[in-house]
Amino acid sequence: MLTSPTHTSLVAVGDSFTEGMSDLLPDGSYRGWADLLAARMAARTPGFRYANLAVRGKLIQQILDEQVDVAAAMRADVVTLVGGLNDTLRPKCDMGRVRGLLTEAVEKLAPNCKQLVLMRSPGRQGPVLERFRPRMEALFACVDELAARHGALVVDLYGAPSLADPRLWDVDRLHLTAEGHRRVAEAVWQTLGYDPEDADWHTPMAATPPPGWAARRIADVRFARHHLLPWIGRRLTGRSSGDGRPPKRPELLPYDGPVA
Repeated sequence: MLTSPTHTSLVAVGDSFTEGMSDLLPDGSYRGWADLLAARMAARTPGFRYANLAVRGKLIQQILDEQVDVAAAMRADVVTLVGGLNDTLRPKCDMGRVRGLLTEAVEKLAPNCKQLVLMRSPGRQGPVLERFRPRMEALFACVDELAARHGALVVDLYGAPSLADPRLWDVDRLHLTAEGHRRVAEAVWQTLGYDPEDADWHTPMAATPPPGWAARRIADVRFARHHLLPWIGRRLTGRSSGDGRPPKRPELLPYDGPVA
């Protein structure tokens, strides 16, 4: 395992998962695993630089068009790319097209950084995403193939038992909590070769009594009203939660952001 500082810069590319939803800070902004990872790397390397180009709701075509060339031009030590999952959740999804676009993104990024990091995104338990699981697994098979071809690292979050726990997911059932993001940051940290700070990040949390029937039904109704129905509405009208939203860190600059 590498223990000395070897990475001087990080660029994160993707959608809401990499933007940091739903790891909410007191000021109303989102932190997330990429910020946590950058803070750790910055603590080891004076002058460490970080950019986060990710924007919520982006499809792989948008990530390719809006983020990939910008990230490649930064020529960072480490680039993380997580994309395509939003495509798999659309009612109509051409997986052949998604694979082609993801391949193009990897082919542009891999030669322009020292280490490209890809991910098999986490998936929580429950019926809402079950119908999309074959598409997700096809996407992850593509990720594995591209990593082998281009020397990228793959962080397997999909296979981590801890991240399937509903308690690590926000009430929208699509984004991780602060604890979930912390575990993802640890997973990427270890994959990059650093000594573990939490060797058991993939271990499930201790079991707790499940909520009762009434509490589950109330939670289901709130989820449908506040999250599921608006999400369906955006899909039907072709809108995105990220429309018009800029990246939170569009430039590769020194990072001294919050960890706590």
